[in-house]
Amino acid sequence: MSAVREPAAASALSLRPATRADLPAVLALLADEERVVDPATVAVTEAYERAFAAIDADPRNEMLVLVEAADGRGDGGTVVGCLQATYIPGLGKGGAERALIEAVRIRADRRGGGLGRTMMERAIARARARGCALVQLTSNKRRTDAHRFYEKLGFARSHDGFKLGL
Repeated sequence: MSAVREPAAASALSLRPATRADLPAVLALLADEERVVDPATVAVTEAYERAFAAIDADPRNEMLVLVEAADGRGDGGTVVGCLQATYIPGLGKGGAERALIEAVRIRADRRGGGLGRTMMERAIARARARGCALVQLTSNKRRTDAHRFYEKLGFARSHDGFKLGL
């Protein structure tokens, strides 16, 4: 069993919108289920470029990255986590927006040390500041560790989700 790493100091972490330069790191995190994937080995295809450009241009979507600063001041650093937040208008909850969080990842070698909690708490704070009345997410049924993590954050299993591949 690998040693659990301590979380970086809060001041050395930033959650910010991803830039095009972060795209290889984000794709590496999305491919990273059990092992660290080197962003330099990830092929950034035209389809990924189009998808990122669409997310970046849409004010209701954010691809966010958790960056651990190399200098402790928040400058430079390594992308250690990511998530996508989509803000959905609706007539429920008094007409308030809801935030949908998807594609949540922490680098495999950094899990278990508090980075995921930090990232999710900051994403929830962003949604709250935007006026969202609810944060929701889905998680693959096989990701039981993730389910326990979300429950510890206060998420409740309130609905069954369905998907239809097209």
